[in-house]
Amino acid sequence: MTKVLLYLFFLCLSLGGRSQDFLENSKDYNRNRTIGVTSFHTLTWGGSIAGLQYVWYADYDKSPFHFFDDSQQWNQMDKLGHFYTAYQIGRLSGDLYNWAGVDRKKSTWIGTGFSFAYLSTVEILDGFNSNWGFSWSDVGANALGAGSYFAQNYGDNTPYVHFKFSSAPSDLAQYRPGVLGSDFASRTLKDYNGQTYWASFNPVYWFKKDSKIPKWLQVSVGYSTQDQLIGDGGTYVYNGGDEQITFTPYRQYFLSLDIDFESIPTSSRLLQVMFRVLNVIKMPFPALEYGNGQFKFRPLYF
Repeated sequence: MTKVLLYLFFLCLSLGGRSQDFLENSKDYNRNRTIGVTSFHTLTWGGSIAGLQYVWYADYDKSPFHFFDDSQQWNQMDKLGHFYTAYQIGRLSGDLYNWAGVDRKKSTWIGTGFSFAYLSTVEILDGFNSNWGFSWSDVGANALGAGSYFAQNYGDNTPYVHFKFSSAPSDLAQYRPGVLGSDFASRTLKDYNGQTYWASFNPVYWFKKDSKIPKWLQVSVGYSTQDQLIGDGGTYVYNGGDEQITFTPYRQYFLSLDIDFESIPTSSRLLQVMFRVLNVIKMPFPALEYGNGQFKFRPLYF
């Protein structure tokens, strides 16, 4: 989930321009913008990898390059994290090159390639870490995420499905703070019990462009895990003095509503950019949950 932080960092930098003209996509190829965007990609790639190497990975023992099969861990929540991050990085990268006046189809190829190559670099670093290893399932999730961006953007540039993320604090991190996080920021990234990944879409609009149901109103299906305190999915027993609690993980599925901000009509380029940023997050709505063999209604689910 460190990649999510990097993506948010990308987003902040991409909003650096304040004027309407600056935010508008260049109608023709703009050499200066292209140089700036390419430099940004290069510096971000090199700087973040160096930061991971000397800040994050420095705390763990090194090992010869090796593979690690983690495809069955964390009820695949980490794989959805890879998918989501690859999709969003690809989309942002492609948007920046399109802003610089690069043809949309070419910018889509660049965004897809950058996303997959960047995250593959992170996987190579994992391969030299004794705690993890190079994961083919992570690479597969990265490829699917980047490929989903390509498939929706290369053709008619219509994202029929928006992949989103939401998070709310869970009370489980207190039992394993070293693994699930010890403060709000680390828990948001590490505690899969508080995370949900979503796919939001308007199925009516797929088939009927003039539907009276507004395009911005979407159905959203979500996935999460609960009572997951160890990666392999086994039962975890917490012993706290006189207290003993058993946690057995299970999957959660959600059905909710959502807002596609990018489908809200506006002539303001600033609002269009802001809506694009907001669209990476699932809006709070009532939700129907199924998990552990039973249905629950959540009046407001984050």
